[in-house]
Amino acid sequence: MQRDRIDSRALIERLKLEPHPEGGYFRETYRAKGRVVRDNENESDARSASTAIHFLLCDGAHSAWHRIRSDEVWHFYAGDPVDVHVLDANGTLVTHRLGNMIEHADTVFQAVVEAGDWFAAECRDKNGAALVGCTVAPGFEFSEFELAAPGALEAHYPQHRELIARLGPEA
Repeated sequence: MQRDRIDSRALIERLKLEPHPEGGYFRETYRAKGRVVRDNENESDARSASTAIHFLLCDGAHSAWHRIRSDEVWHFYAGDPVDVHVLDANGTLVTHRLGNMIEHADTVFQAVVEAGDWFAAECRDKNGAALVGCTVAPGFEFSEFELAAPGALEAHYPQHRELIARLGPEA
């Protein structure tokens, strides 16, 4: 089955995507009006119950290692398969391969990254492009976004040093 390649520049323009601090391009598409408070927080810390974005990886960019305080569900839309690498607190590495399950039997349409886990993502084809969506609940706030400091994850998880270094923040 031959599929069309993603025209990254056209998608960036059409979807009004902007550069994301972790790499790639994004645009928030949904922010719930309903508000929630996490356990052990004040009402003043209420946040949206859920948020969603479009996220594009292209031109060799990757999503650098980061973590947030909420669960994040990744949804595959179009393009090349994407590997979402997740490191839990025990140092266990799990790689979810997002893609079109109809075209690629070794992929899934959705994957969950649990709150607090470190994760990074890359197109399987280094010259490829992929459009995905990310839904976060409770809703995403940049104040809860933590980009991994260079060297910190490698020191904490030496068994995954090569992958961590390869998908670190862009210099």
